[in-house]
Parts: sequence; C-alpha cells; structure tokens
Amino acid sequence: MTDKPLDRRTNAYRDDLAAAYLKGQIDVPEYSDGENRQVIAGYAQLRKAPRYDAPLETEFLFGETVTVYDVNEGWAWGQSGEDAYVGYVSDNALTKNISQATHRVRALRTHLYPEPDIKAPPMDLLSMNARVSVASVDGRFAKIEDGRFAIAAHLVPLADFDKDFVSVAHEYLGTPYLWGGRTSIGLDCSALIQLALQASGFECPRDSDMQEETLGEALSDHQDQSAYERGDLIFWKGHVGIMLDETRLLHANAHHMAVGIEPAAQAITRIERLEGKVTSVRRGAGET
Repeated sequence: MTDKPLDRRTNAYRDDLAAAYLKGQIDVPEYSDGENRQVIAGYAQLRKAPRYDAPLETEFLFGETVTVYDVNEGWAWGQSGEDAYVGYVSDNALTKNISQATHRVRALRTHLYPEPDIKAPPMDLLSMNARVSVASVDGRFAKIEDGRFAIAAHLVPLADFDKDFVSVAHEYLGTPYLWGGRTSIGLDCSALIQLALQASGFECPRDSDMQEETLGEALSDHQDQSAYERGDLIFWKGHVGIMLDETRLLHANAHHMAVGIEPAAQAITRIERLEGKVTSVRRGAGET
C-alpha cells in the first residue's frame, strides 16, 4: 500500500469502498469496477457528502460521463470522465443510456426546447462545453438525440476548438462567482481556467493547485510584474487568474463576486494582504 495518501479529489476511495483501479494502493473491504453514466441535467452539482447541504466541490455538465461506484438513497458516488473529480451527485441527474456526443455548446449558454420554436417554454439551460448528440438540423434548430431542440448556431462539432483560450475566458466577464461552480451562471477561479482551456482543446485539471502543478512552464522570476504577458496564469495559494495583456488580470473572484478585470498590480497587492504573495506564474498553458 502507498505511504502517501492519494488525493481523494481524483482517486475514488472511501473507508468502505474503492475503485478497482486502486487495488494494491488502497486497502478497503470492497472494490468496484463502476458503471458508466451520463449527465442528463443541464448541470449536476457534485458534493463532498451525500447531502444537499454538503459543500459544493464542482459541477458536471450535460453530456459528460461519470463512472459510478455506488448508489445509495438517491446519491451516486462517482468520478468524472472529464477531470477525474470524485464526489456525490444526485442519481436523478444521470442515465445509464450513454449517447455519443457529436457537438458541444459554444455559446456561453443556450436553452433546450421541447419543440423547434423559440416561443416554447425552455426545458433546460446548457452552458459552454456541455456535450450533445445532434440527430438532425432543420433551419435554426438542432434536434438532439433525446428529442429536444437547441439553437444550431450555439453548437459546434466536438473537434472545433477555439484558438485563443484567453478570449474564451473573457466571454465569462460578469458571470457571478460561485465556489465550486463550473457553469456560465456561476463559477470559481479555477473553473474559469478549465472551461476556457477545454474550449480550446486542452485538458485541464479542476483545482488551482492542480493547475499550478501541471499547466505550462513556470517563469523563473514570478514576482517581476513587468515580465507578464497575455495568457500567463498568475497563481496564489487557492487562487488563479489570467493576464489579458501586460497589466490587466481577468479572474473569477470573491472580492468582486464575479468574473472581473482589474490591474494585476492592484489584485496582487490586495490578495497579498489576505492570502499571501503570488506563488508562481505559468506560461504556455494554451499552446501546443
């Protein structure tokens, strides 16, 4: 067994149960191969414990897949197929009937309608990067596999990626801040980075500490603000933002309670008083 505890955020294990891929690393009474499920709600909240008042860890988007290892009293304990995050999600938000996604939502958000009519009461709201299986396109509407309709212009093929993740992140300007949020109606600092990079075709872990460890290359002198460039990721303990240019920072933050833009120097000074100094600056996260 491993001496160092595995990160529970991205390794599926509890005291009583673990994913089968952890055999030999985690000693528990039972292991599970899990079952594949797919998110059928506009978004599904992943919680730390099987209670609606438990802390929000992250959110799964429509069409994403989840490996479910246990279901009990309406709660599925599972792991994201997108970023490997583990937690509890309402079993009602998942289905065993997996459809092969063909498109993703490229608009910041879009509605799902029961019929191809913009006056019909919408049935759900999908955010950017949600995945859908398009069955047909007729005029301005795309019919998805479950029989509902989306605005075709709001969708792009799965392999159609943006070229500039910074511009994608900028589209979220004004979106409310929500700890654990990962949608266009509420998101946190690391979700902003993740969603923008995913829209540009890059894999990205969920939390800021994971991103700091894996994205891009660290600048040798991260305290030198004169060296910052567009696309640089500025990290603090528990926070991250994106440089829009040499001086302005874009970030989802609890100070503005929204995705906002401010001078990087101003943000650095304010955050240093509360949380400490910049811990690193990473460059090249959105480059091949």
